Amino acid sequence: MNEQHTAKAFDVDLQDLSRMVAEMGGLAEKQVADAVDALAKRDTTTAQRVTAADVSIDNLQREIEEKAVLTIARRQPMAVDLRAIVGSLRLANDLERIGDLAKNIAKRVIALNAEFPPPKLIRGVEHMTDLVLEQLKAVLDAYAHRDDNKAMAVWRGDEEIDAVCTSVFRELLTYMMEDPRNITFCIHLMFCAKNIERMGDHATNIAETVHYIVDGRPITERRPKGDTEISALAGMTS
Repeated sequence: MNEQHTAKAFDVDLQDLSRMVAEMGGLAEKQVADAVDALAKRDTTTAQRVTAADVSIDNLQREIEEKAVLTIARRQPMAVDLRAIVGSLRLANDLERIGDLAKNIAKRVIALNAEFPPPKLIRGVEHMTDLVLEQLKAVLDAYAHRDDNKAMAVWRGDEEIDAVCTSVFRELLTYMMEDPRNITFCIHLMFCAKNIERMGDHATNIAETVHYIVDGRPITERRPKGDTEISALAGMTS
């Protein structure tokens, strides 16, 4: 009876970790969507709300870390159970970074104040955001259902985000050369695009973690990347 009770308590611990990761993932998705929406609508109020809400994601990360450490100490899990706990720690770290990147975009909206570029300059950034949010939603679903095939699809899809990011950089550079008045706006948008591209990298990291949880081995393939020219362009915003 005692062993059954212990096993049930351990299952509850694992369920709690999964629930907290899912909650954190939902908050991160909302932060990303709200930050770019604030950018597109020139909405500094929403941007301020995004920066203030980042603390909720940080708090959840700490709760997940504390829960994971206590669960390992008390239950001494093995094999797939241990991988699930370690995986929750990895996911929490990547989701916290995604939240930070969304906050960075919101800070740029606030810094721009009422001075915003024409809407056409933001369309590429919005398209990148749609792709990243699709990837993030899919990989969190893969985590919830322990779906390795879905996780691997996300892992292979990062190349598309890189390609769009390169296209956005080229477009913004063109606008900067055509009219010097666009330079300040375009530099801010380049930073935003780079932040979104990094969010895609974190979604890919999460996919690797899901694969590790399910399969027990790291991915041995080389991570697919888009146009290598992105490295040179991105160096301008590092």
